[in-house]
Amino acid sequence: MIKTCQTFGENMHTCARYLIFFQYIGTKYSGAVRVPPHQLERKGVQNHLEDAIRNLKPVNAVSLSVSSRTDTGVHSLSNSAHFDLQRKNKPPFPEDVLVEALNFHLKTEQIRITRAHRVPVDFHARFNAKSRTYVYRIALGISQHSLLPLTDHNLCWNLRNTELDVGAMREAAALLVGTHNFSSFRAVSSDMPFKNPVKTLDVADIQPGSSFAHSHFHRDIPIWELTFRSRSFLYRQVRRMTGALVAVGQGKLSLPQLMGILEAQDSLAYPNNMAAPAHGLFLTRVDYKDSDLQLSQQMSEEQLLSTGKSEE
Repeated sequence: MIKTCQTFGENMHTCARYLIFFQYIGTKYSGAVRVPPHQLERKGVQNHLEDAIRNLKPVNAVSLSVSSRTDTGVHSLSNSAHFDLQRKNKPPFPEDVLVEALNFHLKTEQIRITRAHRVPVDFHARFNAKSRTYVYRIALGISQHSLLPLTDHNLCWNLRNTELDVGAMREAAALLVGTHNFSSFRAVSSDMPFKNPVKTLDVADIQPGSSFAHSHFHRDIPIWELTFRSRSFLYRQVRRMTGALVAVGQGKLSLPQLMGILEAQDSLAYPNNMAAPAHGLFLTRVDYKDSDLQLSQQMSEEQLLSTGKSEE
């Protein structure tokens, strides 16, 4: 059994549960979550994070719970995860020290911890998340990858089209907002029978973006950003919604056809080869209620004592 802070009994005060936020360029990783040992030719981000935590010499077995399971090649500006850490006869790490130590042990990996919070022992990074925000980046007028600046290579979907009918795309996006059965917009996966396909999409927005090198590149590259926010998403739902909206913008899919796909509530109703590729997708935010992140007054006082600080 993996020990958690709740199973340490009287030593519980030496154990801390942390919520960390982290970034990664997903190109070289198999995805956000751990890859089994027999598939380690391409690790998941979680594998590297857990290795870094083990380097801190915790007493307990290391197990990270990732909030958002991004796919192979998908990037993140702010994913999150929680884990328990108990040190032998030592107080919990201060949050800033933990961030610095983990980044040191991550070394040259394209993964960075941006912040850490000590949270209650019953906090869960995945189930306590109140919303997740994804942004999909599209570059127009780019016939091949090699015409992109290095700062955007594998960080956007390059299209030959010099224009998209953004007005039609926004009308299409409005059809997806709200509570729907999104079965047609999920890819087949092993856990499909256990996932409720009814989701509430709070935001589907399309706005101009910019190249990461826009101030220093020799020509302008039209970039559009599609933003989606919901409490949770189905497997590859964002990439499938993006692909459908782009098809509307290209005139390949009409609004009635899009509604037909949505109303079919069947993953087989989604056209083949329409989904957007992974490399243009970024998880940009995972949000929580402030109240869920608050330690009890007793725990807060213990943390102050353990770090040698007072409220003064």
